[in-house]
Amino acid sequence: MSNARVVLWGIIAIILLGLIWLFSSVNTIPRQDEAANAAWSQVLNQYQRRADLVPNLVSTVKGYAAHEEKVLTEVTNARARVGQLPAPDPSDPKSVEQYDRAQRELGGALSRLLVVAEQYPQLKANENFLTLQSQLEGTENRISVARRDYIQAVQTYNTTLRTYPGRFVAAIFYPSAQPRANFAAEAGAEKAPQVQF
Repeated sequence: MSNARVVLWGIIAIILLGLIWLFSSVNTIPRQDEAANAAWSQVLNQYQRRADLVPNLVSTVKGYAAHEEKVLTEVTNARARVGQLPAPDPSDPKSVEQYDRAQRELGGALSRLLVVAEQYPQLKANENFLTLQSQLEGTENRISVARRDYIQAVQTYNTTLRTYPGRFVAAIFYPSAQPRANFAAEAGAEKAPQVQF
């Protein structure tokens, strides 16, 4: 084989390797974007599960704790606020923050409801209440896991958009691709809560 042929085959091999790399890199951004979308949908799914449990929980507690109307009203109103919000756009930080704030309010109202329930031994022994409470606790855990998965998917996607070669690929093939908003800790979350007996 002549030197010219070896050089030609070397150039062809380099071009092929470059094209393979380019096509695999081009698909990375949409793949990671879809993974973040799927993770966000799972967060919304778990929030919906919690919202669906709330009316049953409130009805069960209402039968035992009729004079705790304020807490029951808070839970009902918080759930209504969550239900009235449109599904947030994960690429809009304000939309995500507003939705997350409403979800935190609902979580806080549910915590107060469970504290009220502790004051009623008959309610705590009610099988329906215990089942709902267990489902709610499981749902809160699922929300936490879904949020963690979303945070990881967003981290991967945002890192790809901000580092090379992803930054280069995004600029050429996906100029509208923007980093996604992520969950932020509530103000004061870094401080340990004070527990008094």
